[in-house]
Amino acid sequence: MKLLTQIRRLSSEDMIAEFSQVLNWSDCVVRAFAWHPHTDKFAVALLDESIKIYNPKSTTTPTLKHRLQRNVAAMQWKPLCASALAVACQNCVLVWHVDPCSLSARPSSSCAQVLSHPGHAPVTSIAWSPSGALLLSASPMDTSMMVWDVAAESCVPLQRVGGGGVTFLSWSPDGSHVLASTPSALFRVWETRMWTCERWPCLKGRCQSGCWSPDGSRLLFAVEGETVIYALTFAGGPQAAAVVADLSETTFHTEDGDLIVGGEIQSLAWDPRGERLAVLLKGDPQATNRPAIIAVFKTRTSPIFELLPCGFVQGEPGVEPRLMQFHPNFQHGALLTVCWSSGRITHVPFYFLTSAAPLVGLSGSPSRLHPLERPADFASQSLFTELLS
Repeated sequence: MKLLTQIRRLSSEDMIAEFSQVLNWSDCVVRAFAWHPHTDKFAVALLDESIKIYNPKSTTTPTLKHRLQRNVAAMQWKPLCASALAVACQNCVLVWHVDPCSLSARPSSSCAQVLSHPGHAPVTSIAWSPSGALLLSASPMDTSMMVWDVAAESCVPLQRVGGGGVTFLSWSPDGSHVLASTPSALFRVWETRMWTCERWPCLKGRCQSGCWSPDGSRLLFAVEGETVIYALTFAGGPQAAAVVADLSETTFHTEDGDLIVGGEIQSLAWDPRGERLAVLLKGDPQATNRPAIIAVFKTRTSPIFELLPCGFVQGEPGVEPRLMQFHPNFQHGALLTVCWSSGRITHVPFYFLTSAAPLVGLSGSPSRLHPLERPADFASQSLFTELLS
């Protein structure tokens, strides 16, 4: 109850900024980003409350505007569907239906369904089931997460006592589990067959971010106030969470001077093949040599789980990464899309080779990648990796 009282004192904007996956959401030019799961188009939510849809195969860039489309916290395209885009807003969830063949640059607001429930606001996270049959939504002010039947515009609240509201959702790719973070030092993992859940307490703070392996058997997550990445394995039932990487501050000597990397984690992203993990580190805005930066790991899930550091993605001086997402269907490896504090969006490709060292391409990107030529380069640093069976 005390926690909910503290949260209620925050404005809607402050609440979204507190629990958003976007670094410094309040003043970020790009408020949310979403790749379509099956094509090369993507949606971008901007600071002016508009959403633009970009498609390389179309000369039209539709702009979505709605009177209820305020303080967008997250977006996600519906799987197995060409046109439906769910948008988490201050007071509701909007589901836009945008005909990909339409030449309209300004679709009517009548193309958007409004999903709302009393006390369920602001909405800070949404997640479609992999089949597209259900949509979940979460609010820090509501102890229930909503399971929506979008076609019927109806919902079923799933409530558990403890933890306050629900801040962040992530549905496993195989559809079997859902990660649900709370504002307190616990999170839940729901199984979606009978909708039962397990509570997982954290030591210091709330679960800040999480991502699933492609087969849904492993969950990686980060905790507010900590500098480590944890892993939970669900093959054969959940086990104790294990630390798989420590991102404590480390100093690297570069051509531009010393660079301090490490600290608290803002968000995690795992590419759909399970071969690259991107970690957005918050940095320190008061220190010029501690910028927000993306650490990239080479990953392997079988026969053993493995995390190997392979480099950093850094912006130009004064420009920091705010949001990142992997392309769902990049054919040549992994493609990491980065939204920058300048408002630019760039795509960083990682081409997978059979050789030991990964090749990283940065065509047309303002970002710089500091590669680690060999895993041994990390041997004397505090950032380490563990192997889990």
